[in-house]
Amino acid sequence: MPRSVNAVAAKASRKKIMKKTKGQFGRRKNVWTVAKNAYEKGMVYAYRDRRTKKRNFRALWIQRINAGAREHGLSYSVFMGKLHEKNIEISRKVLADLAMNNPEAFKAIVDAVK
Repeated sequence: MPRSVNAVAAKASRKKIMKKTKGQFGRRKNVWTVAKNAYEKGMVYAYRDRRTKKRNFRALWIQRINAGAREHGLSYSVFMGKLHEKNIEISRKVLADLAMNNPEAFKAIVDAVK
C-alpha cells in the first residue's frame, strides 16, 4: 500500500507562516526553517511585550505627573499621597493626560490637594 502524505495541509501550513514573515529581512522571509524560527520568536516577543507595554505606560504616566506636580512645587509621591488623603480618585492615565494637555485643569487638582 502506498504511503499517505497530507501534502496539501503541510503546504498550506507553510504558506501561512511564510505569508506572516513576508516583510522581514534576508532569509527570514523566504527560507522555511529560518522563517519558522523567526515567526515563533516574534510570537514569543508579542506575548511578552503585551505585558511589558502596561508597565511602560504606567512609568510614562508617572513621569508626566511628576513633571506636572513639580511645576507647582510638589513631588510625585507627595502629590499622590495628598490625593489619596483627600479621597480624590483619578487614575494616573487621566492625571498624566491633564498634566500634558490641560495644565489649567491639572493646576486646579493640585490646588484642591494643597
